[in-house]
Amino acid sequence: MLITGKIKSVKNLTYTIRSAVEADGEALSELRLQIDGETENLDREPGEAFIDPKGFQSLIKADSDSERNIFLVAEMDGKLVGFSRCEGTDLKRFKHKVEFGVGVLKEFWGFGIGKSLLQESVSWADESGIHKMTLNVMETNEGARKLYESLGFEVEGILNNDKKLSDGKCYNMLIMGRLNFQK
Repeated sequence: MLITGKIKSVKNLTYTIRSAVEADGEALSELRLQIDGETENLDREPGEAFIDPKGFQSLIKADSDSERNIFLVAEMDGKLVGFSRCEGTDLKRFKHKVEFGVGVLKEFWGFGIGKSLLQESVSWADESGIHKMTLNVMETNEGARKLYESLGFEVEGILNNDKKLSDGKCYNMLIMGRLNFQK
C-alpha cells in the first residue's frame, strides 16, 4: 500500500507523511546517522550499522515490493525529518506480525511526527490483515511508552539489563505488542 502524502499541522508546523521512495536514499542515510547521534533511546551509536544511500534505495525497493513491509517518511519543506518502518517476514509461523521502529530529529520532538508515523503504520497493518505489531522500547523512555500505549500497545515482557549506555549502566528494554484480530 502506497501512502502518497498526508498533510499534518501541529503547533504552526506542517509536515507530510508519505511512503519512502528510492530517491530518498541519500536523505535517509544522512537522517538516520543524525538521529542515532541525538539520543541513546535507539539501538545504534552514530555510524554503527551504517546504511549508505544505495543501501537505503535497495531497502525501499524491497519494502515497496513486499506486502509485509512499509517504509514511511515525514517531510517538511522538502527535508526529511523522521521515518518509520514496519518489517515482516514470509515465514508462515510469523507472517501475521511485523516489527515497528521510528526515528524523528530531536528538534522536531513534540510535534506529533512520531505519533503520525505510528498511526499510519497501525492503519496500514490493520488494512493489510496483520494481526500483531511489536516493538522494543527503553523502560525509561516514558514519552514513547505513553505514545505506544495510547495506540493500543501493551507491555508483553522485559529484557533485563539489555542495553548498556554511555553512563556505563545497563537498562531494561520493554517488549510491546499491539493485537488486531478483527480481520
